Amino acid sequence: MRTISIYDPDDPRIAGFRHIRERDLTGREGLFVAEGEVVLRVLASAASRCRPRAILLAQKRVEALADVIAILPADVPVYAAPQLVLDGIAGFALHRGILALGEKPATASVEALLCDVRADDVFVVACGVGNHDNMGGLFRNAAAFGARAVLLDDLCCDPFYRKAIRVSVGAVLRTPFAVGTRASALVEALRAAGVEVLALTPSATERLADYRRSGPVAVVLGSEGPGLPPEVIGRCRAVGVPMAGGFDSLNVAATSALALYQMTSNGDHPEFKR
Repeated sequence: MRTISIYDPDDPRIAGFRHIRERDLTGREGLFVAEGEVVLRVLASAASRCRPRAILLAQKRVEALADVIAILPADVPVYAAPQLVLDGIAGFALHRGILALGEKPATASVEALLCDVRADDVFVVACGVGNHDNMGGLFRNAAAFGARAVLLDDLCCDPFYRKAIRVSVGAVLRTPFAVGTRASALVEALRAAGVEVLALTPSATERLADYRRSGPVAVVLGSEGPGLPPEVIGRCRAVGVPMAGGFDSLNVAATSALALYQMTSNGDHPEFKR
């Protein structure tokens, strides 16, 4: 098996993996670090929009991942290290024992993603979502329900943060997305492309459960706490989920799952036709 043994945490060949928590905060100039077996398998698959640059494994994980290693491009080095050395490289105890360094995909423009909108398309729009767990959840749900793309405003966090990729179970690596400017500009671009735009908000009088789509649709979701700005809600069709017990909203990732299910459960989306 084509693995390269690493016994020194300061080996220059694995510099891209060193102290990953700190470097998560500063970025890697077009690269990202992914963690765990599920994410590695997505990165190595044909569905990934990202190219693997290097793999770093605990020695004990190499044999079980032989099938993944076999399909990696020949120019992608696969490093293997004892667990203690791997922990020293990462800067903390890396129990999963699997890291991958990958290249971010070319940045798509909002206009490019909306140039050929189809009647069954569903879009997810994130407005000011700064929590990496929530960002990963949004991408996971978008992939699970067959959304065409995720559109992020300029206040959202980076979906290629290691934790966001992990929570998304690799969906960030395979789901088309674009980063725009203001959320209101994203809404206007969607409307100009013939997409009906829904705003999920507790202030809505129309229930999400009563909504039936008749063409391409987008759902706009805000951060927990402040929610969506009034100027964004005013440009959209406002829908909501009634709450009990004094609560006014759900976690944004949970809300996205409810909304996407409602938009696809009538069987119109080709992913769900059987």
